[in-house]
Amino acid sequence: MQTNQPNTPRFTTLTLFGIRKGYLRWGLAQMGTSVPHLKKVPGLLFYKLLGSGHGKGFSIKPNFYRYGLLCTWESEEAADNFLYRSELMQEYRHNSYEVWTVRLHPLQSHGKWDEQEPFAPSLQQAYSIGPIAVLTRASINWRALPGFWKFVPRTSKALDEAEGLLCSIGLGELPLVRQATFSIWNSAEDMKNYAYRNPLHQEVMRRTRSEKWYSEELFARFIPVTSEGTWNGTDPLREVLETKASDTNKF
Repeated sequence: MQTNQPNTPRFTTLTLFGIRKGYLRWGLAQMGTSVPHLKKVPGLLFYKLLGSGHGKGFSIKPNFYRYGLLCTWESEEAADNFLYRSELMQEYRHNSYEVWTVRLHPLQSHGKWDEQEPFAPSLQQAYSIGPIAVLTRASINWRALPGFWKFVPRTSKALDEAEGLLCSIGLGELPLVRQATFSIWNSAEDMKNYAYRNPLHQEVMRRTRSEKWYSEELFARFIPVTSEGTWNGTDPLREVLETKASDTNKF
């Protein structure tokens, strides 16, 4: 089995599935029945099967026709073998009307997920040109749930008007309690403008600390490497990645 060399960035994939009409029960069942298969996948280091919500961020309303699979790998070869050749992925593709996968290199990561650091090591370089992906996830303290869900949905709506946002989705392992948001921005500058200048987002950051909303949290940034398939009928990264490749080839 091929393994990562020390300090090699932890190769990451996120796949979103749009489940066909009539397969709602099948999609729900996969949150449990896929786990034994994933435990046996060669080269798979960390994985999370994720449900989704309506809207672009944390959502109290589930979307039973959209699911995600987040993975980290020993190598790109291991990821390709699973994505293109495994029986589990063939079944997902058969029961989905669309599938979208983005390959990612972690740029930086802070915090833990189930007491692990799944995106370490990360790239040892500065990054300033091209799109950037962001994953924010948290386990919410039970006592903080009323305050969290009273305030946070307003910040999710603010994403609808965020400049430079290419795509975003709210994901979760457990409704209400274990939540995540995955977003991709046209540039690091656009992402920072939203994170540090949007007043609603600033208020969330303040309350997160003062009211101790989270028992565990993780924040990670990634460089999108490739994008394939469709999400809501389009590939949200195709044009921006083609532009980046064209600009890179000029030098």
